[in-house]
Amino acid sequence: MQSVLSLRNITKLYPGVMALDNLSIDFAPGEVHALLGENGAGKSTLIKVISGAIAPNEGNILIDGRKFARMTPFESRAHGIEVIYQEFNLVDSLSAAENICFGERYGRFVDFAKMNEIARGIFKQFKIDLDPAAIVETLTPAQKQIVEIAKSISKKCKILIMDEPSAPLTVREVDTMFEIVRHLKSQGVTIIYISHRMEEIFEISDRVTVMRDGRYINTLKTAETTRDELISLMVGRKLSSNYPEPRNELGGEALRIEHFSGNGLNDVSLTVRKGEILGIGGLVGAGRTELARLIFGADKRNSGDVYVDGKKISIENTNDAIRCGIGLIPEDRKTQGCFLEQSIEWNIAFNNLKGLSSTGVVSAGKVERLAEDFRQKLNIKAVSTKQSVKTLSGGNQQKIVIAKTLAGNSKVIMFDEPTRGIDVGAKQEIYHLMRSLAEQGTGIIMISSDMEELLGMSDRILVLAEHRISGELKKEEFSQNAVLDLASR
Repeated sequence: MQSVLSLRNITKLYPGVMALDNLSIDFAPGEVHALLGENGAGKSTLIKVISGAIAPNEGNILIDGRKFARMTPFESRAHGIEVIYQEFNLVDSLSAAENICFGERYGRFVDFAKMNEIARGIFKQFKIDLDPAAIVETLTPAQKQIVEIAKSISKKCKILIMDEPSAPLTVREVDTMFEIVRHLKSQGVTIIYISHRMEEIFEISDRVTVMRDGRYINTLKTAETTRDELISLMVGRKLSSNYPEPRNELGGEALRIEHFSGNGLNDVSLTVRKGEILGIGGLVGAGRTELARLIFGADKRNSGDVYVDGKKISIENTNDAIRCGIGLIPEDRKTQGCFLEQSIEWNIAFNNLKGLSSTGVVSAGKVERLAEDFRQKLNIKAVSTKQSVKTLSGGNQQKIVIAKTLAGNSKVIMFDEPTRGIDVGAKQEIYHLMRSLAEQGTGIIMISSDMEELLGMSDRILVLAEHRISGELKKEEFSQNAVLDLASR
């Protein structure tokens, strides 16, 4: 098979960690080649080796037959390699066009008209309705993703690496992205596609390579494999059913909000019962995250009442919410959910410092015992609780955010996109943890853009559209069409 990019015996060793272990993969021209693996499998390290961000300890990189012991970022781009990372790499204060053409002059001076023309041409080619002059910080996450893709297209790339590109996108926006991917493929561009969403892998990829613990496991033609086979290769074991079934009777009212307005929302009311997982569906921009932030006191509401255990409470800020037993697992765990530079135990103790204090002084022993208890309960993979959170995988970082919330003795927990960017094995752990919390009487609100997750985990679904509740679905009424119908009203 002809290869546009080959990796031969790539090894990358960090202190105490073998990130890539003698790994070899071939990528063919004009194919969509998916990379699958749990968090910690080595996918991110592999991207950095290909893009020149890091140098391997051993092995070679071959591009169009030329051999390199390592790449530099300049060499990588010179050979037509572009990367769209999971975290946006855009300048918020510049326009979409300026970001797309960043670093180009088009003459002796910066030619803004030329930049707008190039951006407009790319948007028109893919039937994207976006103003090239729009400032990036005003764009939605989906629009920012489109700008990232357009930026790579403008560089006339030969190899495009896409790391979890659909994470911020709605179903319709994913379809638009797939059209772009297929068009690039038809022009001979090789797409290396990284995603935890199995349905995407089967829809868009030609071949799929599975990695585990920094090692190459296998490469299969997508049309000739199955979801179960890929999951088994990824985790090295057979996983049980994706979504744990509820085994508990619902209790009384855990949380009720009445006539909430503010943060763009208008007259929203809902109730979640003890032991219930209430799913919140809707398109990007419908107001789902805004609702969670209002309930949690992170944003100010204009009107509305909150009841916990049937008692009216006053929430003016997040401290009030935590004190009243309301917790939030935010959408962006890295910037809103945990303190990456701090230790595991520091993060877990954060919401319950008063309970861990004696005469105003936090007890180091209590903090250590609490953190170790949660490390074992939630199966957090870490050397010790002194370890910095930034060194953990995405799934384990999410467990830290959950532990921090549980340590605050929350009666109601809101999960905003609970498994975004998390591998299939860690997803199952999160799902079983959520169901276990519900069985213990916790009321759970789950906001999810993953349709399969929304339908599989929820006991009941409320759908938001245009910052209002457009409808409710009971378990027997669940279907993708039903959710999308309500979301489009």
